[in-house]
Amino acid sequence: MTTEKFTSETETLKKFFEIFCKGKKHENIKNQKFNATYNNEEFNFEFELCDECFDLLKYSINRLEGCPHDPKPRCRTCPSPCYEKDKWKKVAKLMRYSGMKLGILKIKKLFGRK
Repeated sequence: MTTEKFTSETETLKKFFEIFCKGKKHENIKNQKFNATYNNEEFNFEFELCDECFDLLKYSINRLEGCPHDPKPRCRTCPSPCYEKDKWKKVAKLMRYSGMKLGILKIKKLFGRK
């Protein structure tokens, strides 16, 4: 996976996690920072999340950093999944919720509503 793909995947995770955390009205949402290393390059990310979502996001980014596949498959179709089962279920629920919200936001923009 290229560093551009890693950055893109991380930004996608960020968007999904922030939509979920704010949409579910989690308490104690704050600005949190995380440093990641991929291909000997240092990345600094900032997120607006509660502690629970931030921990799950760090876990997801760590899995992304360690992905041995090139090109990287979608996690749900991966031949050798690296997520723990309980964390996988949480992330799948989060992605489903955020994906629905993103779809609704796109429809609202299409019809000129905010």
